[in-house]
Amino acid sequence: MRPDTPAENVDHTAEAARLERTAGLYPEDAEALLLQAAAHLELSDDRPAATALYDRLLSAEAGLDDPHLVRALKASNLWEYGHEAEARAIIEGIRAAAPRDPAPWVIVAEALEAHDELEAAEAAFSQGARLLLTDGEEAPHATHPLLFGRHRVRRMLGAPHDAWDTWADTLHSAPVSLDELHDPKRVWSLGSENPAELAAEISRLRAELGAYREALSRPFPVAVLYWSAPELTELLAAYPPLADEYPSHEAHLATIEASLRELAASGTANLGIVTGTVPSYEAFAASELTTPTDPTLLPQYATTLAARGRATGWPPERAAACWCGSGRGYGGCHGGEV
Repeated sequence: MRPDTPAENVDHTAEAARLERTAGLYPEDAEALLLQAAAHLELSDDRPAATALYDRLLSAEAGLDDPHLVRALKASNLWEYGHEAEARAIIEGIRAAAPRDPAPWVIVAEALEAHDELEAAEAAFSQGARLLLTDGEEAPHATHPLLFGRHRVRRMLGAPHDAWDTWADTLHSAPVSLDELHDPKRVWSLGSENPAELAAEISRLRAELGAYREALSRPFPVAVLYWSAPELTELLAAYPPLADEYPSHEAHLATIEASLRELAASGTANLGIVTGTVPSYEAFAASELTTPTDPTLLPQYATTLAARGRATGWPPERAAACWCGSGRGYGGCHGGEV
């Protein structure tokens, strides 16, 4: 799905079939591609077929990057078409396993929330937050939905603010506060005949929709292509015309960071880096019926890698290893450059 394609104009069944075919061509990327296919099947309301894809992935669990994520998605899907008992059993299994990735916790908690299990949802959000977050440390971006979701269900439950709710407030950057967005009384204002109340509600809904669009508007990151020093040496030895694109490895690294910062400054969200290899690039060029010396092929190659789930999100946390492979923290490496 292209980022500018409205969801209502997508043939989700056909898109799922296309992704399944692509997974057959790229088995190393099958997990990401089949999860996308399952999402399209859910959107087409073919939930049994989506469950079959989740089961297909779980049958090869040893090779999965994140089996807990697949189980969480399966549980959420099962509950939507009447398999509540099985969904609950899977959710309890995930909570007992205590995964160290925020995504399964968010999916499990939101599934409980969607079925009015607010106390259980709050418990799941809190359990994940306790496991993954430490007071006083920076909250990784991937954990923000845990804090936001926890804030939301606690607001619905009428619970008083605690330290983590305040933390969620500080992380939230939209003009409408989380307290307003998560106010359970908001729904009543939709039936108001007061133009001022309706205008205020429209403003709140736009802010909430904007947050969802930022997360969901693009199915894969806008990615910049990275070559390790050995791969770049091999690439330029095989295809000297590309030296104009890559005058040196140091310049290549500086260009990556500068390009990503420029994209971020322009408002582009969901940025990432994909790592190229010469054999993969040559195979891509052959599939496009062109030569690897064509520099216009490089951004197309990057986009294809991102679409196959090969992108690493940018920027890293300041204390995390820099994307360049130096072994230093990002804040003391490319993240510290001006």
